[in-house]
Amino acid sequence: MIHLVWIREWLLGHGGHLRLGYSTFSQWPITLNVEANSLLEEVAVKVLMDQDIHPERFREFMREVSIMKSLRHPNIVLFMGAVIQPPHLSIVTEYLSRGSLYRFLHKPGVKELLDERRRLSMAFDVAKGMNYLHKRNPPIVHRDLKSQNLLVDYKFTIKVCDFGLSRLKPSTYLSSKSLAGTPEWMAPEVLRDEPSNEKSDVYSFGVILWELMTLQQPWSNLNPAQVIAAVGFKGRRLVIPNDVSPEVASIIGSCWASEPWKRPSFSSIMSSLKQLLKSTSQAAQNELLLIA
Repeated sequence: MIHLVWIREWLLGHGGHLRLGYSTFSQWPITLNVEANSLLEEVAVKVLMDQDIHPERFREFMREVSIMKSLRHPNIVLFMGAVIQPPHLSIVTEYLSRGSLYRFLHKPGVKELLDERRRLSMAFDVAKGMNYLHKRNPPIVHRDLKSQNLLVDYKFTIKVCDFGLSRLKPSTYLSSKSLAGTPEWMAPEVLRDEPSNEKSDVYSFGVILWELMTLQQPWSNLNPAQVIAAVGFKGRRLVIPNDVSPEVASIIGSCWASEPWKRPSFSSIMSSLKQLLKSTSQAAQNELLLIA
């Protein structure tokens, strides 16, 4: 465990039961140096809003800590420590300067900043992080994959975060018991409160890929209850615009298959995106040669 030095602190945002804060991190309680190199490191501190919590909520918090401690991957947010005693229950991770993908995609002028190849590369990052989770033994099912739970660093690298709803999958199916998460990104079987597996994450990835390609908010014209009815019970899907390439549209559509077993694995998605990135890079080189 680590010690937090609360030198400066301000609100980054709110999410569910947790508050995102910002602080300066120190490995030891007395000094502000990190590994004695005289450099201070910026970190993100996720503080439990209600510190007087019931045992089940505390177990959920400890489960998130346990999962994050076990993860090491370039596309998973880096766990740095946790405070596991009230009144400062919190999780400390690396700080990613561009914030959530959701907020980043909806900033003015983002289309000029993110060409199609960069957006495909960001989708590839998400697929790599999720493939790592699903390849674990037992697999880790995120269950709340959405653009708000993806963080962007200064190099536009994407990292998966927020494992508060995640579960280890020792058996074939997970029971949701209650509807948790955000309906706009949730698979139809989850919206119907049916047993689900890691393929529900694949459906959510399809929504994220749709966001990256369209720079639109999913189901912005519907309220959450209407999304549940439309996707979960009427079989509706987001409209893929004609200007989205057929190859990308095919990936999105496959992720949204009604039968979970028909959805691709993240390993397969990675292969498809890798090929797309290769072809877009070659097309860009050919265009430069024509200009020259």
